[in-house]
Amino acid sequence: QVHLEESGGGLVQAGGSLRLSCAASGSIFSINPMGWYRQAPRKAREWVASINTGATTYAPSVKGRFTISRDYAKNMVSLQMSNLKPEDTAVYYCWVRLPAARGGDYWGQGTQVTVSS
Repeated sequence: QVHLEESGGGLVQAGGSLRLSCAASGSIFSINPMGWYRQAPRKAREWVASINTGATTYAPSVKGRFTISRDYAKNMVSLQMSNLKPEDTAVYYCWVRLPAARGGDYWGQGTQVTVSS
């Protein structure tokens, strides 16, 4: 059983910073990609960033402002968000991809990030 729990969301002014963290429990290994998605009101969930065996990738909308990192020993993934914009307002979800035989994609319950203008 895999469980993901996010923390660190909140309210911040435009231009500010927040750090999200995700604690993962269960059989998750370094070869399993982890990352973050977000969903704004009335919009589809969108991919934000991911990390896989150290390699990081970002959505164009956050590249240069967000940094994803992973603590393999603690099974945690973090998202450092800087220069936040009102359009970054969304519920942010932690994500891990396991092989299909082990259930595929898992998600956390989400944490709200609100950026005021």
